[in-house]
Amino acid sequence: MKMRSDEKKLLIITYIFCMALFTKLAILKNPIDKTALTMGIVLCIIIGISHFVIRRFYPDGDKFLLIFACILSIVGIAMIYRINPEEANKQVIWFILGIIVCLITVLLLPDMDKLSKYKYVYLGATLVSMPLALIFGTEVYGAINWIYIGGFGFQPSEFGKIALTIYLASALKDYDNEKKGFAHIKQLIEPAAVVTFSLGCLVMQKDLGSALIFFGVAISILYVATSKKKYVVTCLGLFSIGAVIAYKLFWHVRQRVMIWRDPWTYASGDGYQIVEGLYSISSGGMMGAGLGEGYPGFVPVTTSDYIFAAICEEFGMVFGIGILILMFLLFYRGIRAAFVTENKFSQIAAVGLSTMIACQALVIIAGIFALIPLTGITLPFVSYGGSSILTTFFALGILQKISEEG
Repeated sequence: MKMRSDEKKLLIITYIFCMALFTKLAILKNPIDKTALTMGIVLCIIIGISHFVIRRFYPDGDKFLLIFACILSIVGIAMIYRINPEEANKQVIWFILGIIVCLITVLLLPDMDKLSKYKYVYLGATLVSMPLALIFGTEVYGAINWIYIGGFGFQPSEFGKIALTIYLASALKDYDNEKKGFAHIKQLIEPAAVVTFSLGCLVMQKDLGSALIFFGVAISILYVATSKKKYVVTCLGLFSIGAVIAYKLFWHVRQRVMIWRDPWTYASGDGYQIVEGLYSISSGGMMGAGLGEGYPGFVPVTTSDYIFAAICEEFGMVFGIGILILMFLLFYRGIRAAFVTENKFSQIAAVGLSTMIACQALVIIAGIFALIPLTGITLPFVSYGGSSILTTFFALGILQKISEEG
């Protein structure tokens, strides 16, 4: 009963927060922007319906997963509307489609034990999706990771990381620690080859951010499945060697590292985005300039890669820390789903998908603060982008399904 009460309280807070944000956006204009108010109301209705469906038809699962994701999405849509109302309208559509994908995933996915038997389907999906951008892709901001068909663009790696995660869970669910010699190593040869192939494709595409995420997911799954630290240390060593080779081979990688080491020297050129992002965050201070009072337009690609900098400028670092806490809570609830099920496939998949979301958030935020070289990836649920929204909500649907098992 207490859990149900906490859900209701959090939902009410979410509705109030949503309407407060979009009411503020509405009164920024004269006359009042009715589109912003309508958008806030529509988002509240969509969130209410989605929570009702999950609560009514799937009462045993974790309801906080969807609520946390919706709060993050509200912040993102509000910030995107502040910067570019046209993109915000599209983002609302992607959000609604993402919610539908999440609900359909929970509704149509069979029992997770049955799902674990399609290892080679996931393997095929991984092997097909990963090289697609190399064959048909277009270079955007130095990386060849987008495919455009007409006016529609998508990133195959967004779908590939889901396929790889589910494949690794299926391949390693029967890992046997008791085997000795070559029989022991044989269990890891195929998964290792698939991960190496995926990382190789991403390096060739110069998509360093996705490569970090893929590696983080793979190493987390490896440790959960085998419980052997020596494998983790070996993988870290091999990844370090691969990073050095990539640095030597590709100018794009050397350029990113060079800018990261001293962005101020390149502030008027290639380091402009990092420097403007840091200025944006510092100008907001701890409490922010206020919604509508900042200058997020000075930072390139603000609605996507650098939306966290825009949020910190207008809402402040305290609010930015709140975003990080929500990401951590989402990660915690995903990991919690792994503990409440006895199905090994579900456990590994839950850890992999949760790590995928958390790792993606950490990589882009660390890049914005110049803690690591900047990588052009989205902040889950917050940044503008259809591929990211759909795949992340699909992952959320799988986590929801796994939580139902417990």
